[in-house]
Amino acid sequence: MPCTEKRARLLLRQARAVVHRRAPFTIRLKDRSVADSALQPVVLKLDPGSKTTGVALARAADTPDGSVHHALHLAEITHKGALIAERMRKRAQARQRRRTANLRYRAPRFDNRRRSAGWLTPSMRSRLDNLLTWARRYGRWAPIHSIELEHVRFDTQLLQNPEISGAAYQRGDLYDYELWHYLLEKWGRACVYCGATNLPLERDHIIPRSRGGSDRASNLTVACRRCNQDKGDRTASEYGYPEVQARARVPLADVAAVNTLRWALRNRLQALGITVGCWSGGRTHWNRVRFGLPKTHAIDALCVGQLVGVRGDDVPVLGVRAMGRGAYCRTRYTRYGFPRGYLLRQKHVHGFATGDLVRAELPAGKHAGVHIGRVAVRASGSFRVGTVDGISWRHCRLLQRADGYEYAWKGGVALPPQP
Repeated sequence: MPCTEKRARLLLRQARAVVHRRAPFTIRLKDRSVADSALQPVVLKLDPGSKTTGVALARAADTPDGSVHHALHLAEITHKGALIAERMRKRAQARQRRRTANLRYRAPRFDNRRRSAGWLTPSMRSRLDNLLTWARRYGRWAPIHSIELEHVRFDTQLLQNPEISGAAYQRGDLYDYELWHYLLEKWGRACVYCGATNLPLERDHIIPRSRGGSDRASNLTVACRRCNQDKGDRTASEYGYPEVQARARVPLADVAAVNTLRWALRNRLQALGITVGCWSGGRTHWNRVRFGLPKTHAIDALCVGQLVGVRGDDVPVLGVRAMGRGAYCRTRYTRYGFPRGYLLRQKHVHGFATGDLVRAELPAGKHAGVHIGRVAVRASGSFRVGTVDGISWRHCRLLQRADGYEYAWKGGVALPPQP
């Protein structure tokens, strides 16, 4: 069972427990087994998001009015799905450039293969793997009785226009017009920035693709070539035309990501053999508002499900950031595509690897003292620990091997106190 810091210190001082893991800090009892212990039901609660997912471990206590959840552990997992999508986009651009420059690069693969059932994009699969990894970890560290999942369901077309129904709902945005003629009619067949007419017009993204914009009709406008190139990767508002920006709808990329992820996550969690309860985002919002709690990812996770109250004593929030385990590419490139350095061919240097959690004790110098953090190794033996650079490997002591994540504690959350 998760316990308080004071109880953990007493168990370690009495030699009844050993440190099992540093981040998140986990101890293991030595004088008792699970079969000989009386366990209380612990619920793992998840609030999936496209960028950050809230996680909460809570002890469920039944009362005459209903279930009250006592917060034992709170965490926020930051995904790297957007980074994966950006890297894939850059690689695709590099391949396209090699083809158009007539460098005898291979032609695009003739992609006529059917995707397997349950296929997800690499960025979606990364988010799913993050959540499944932590669900399994918490299942090993705590007696998880059930999982409460915010099974968000967004209708992206309904979010754009809540009033649509019937035939308009089935047809979508461009049932009667092709895209280009639709844009010409919508924007008056003139450049929206300079008002020029009677010259070739181009399609322009109000919010650029590089800034998270999409190809939806609501994010497209018409502009002349001069204004289009002068605008660059700025939004219409940054370019000095907020009235054009106001006509662009809110990008729904994050909503679509959660919409894609929800069913795969539920099915994979059920395969773990633990009871999974699915709840709507509306219930989570209703619980949080009536409990008077602030809006955070961890608090949203704690408020998932059917409950009448939450309790806790200033529970800190563990920030977990997906970092990956390294890259296959052994070269760093400049902005022009020229190599500027080469990475190590071996992963370990003097027993340390990038991503390990280490403790560095510097006896003297500008950074004298104790430094604990994620290490970045070099072949020379001069490491970087956290934000401190130039630390010799002789001053480092390994605390925990790299597991693909970076950890940092955030401030505590003010919850109603324990009775």
